[in-house]
Amino acid sequence: MDLLLWITVGFIIIGFAVIASMKKNMESKLAFIKGNMEIKEFSTKPIVWWIVGTAVWGTVSIILIVWWFSVSM
Repeated sequence: MDLLLWITVGFIIIGFAVIASMKKNMESKLAFIKGNMEIKEFSTKPIVWWIVGTAVWGTVSIILIVWWFSVSM
């Protein structure tokens, strides 16, 4: 197998593991924010960055898969 396939598979598996491990923490932050709507001291930036990071990870994964198919076929 070629190097691009290993990079693609590794990127997808490692990214999925990181996102899954951070999911519980983001859920608890969101529950805290929903429960304390009157307090203005909390920050939603980590949740927004987690969503942006997940979207970027998914986009890069799709690009890598398409690139690998175009090179190998």
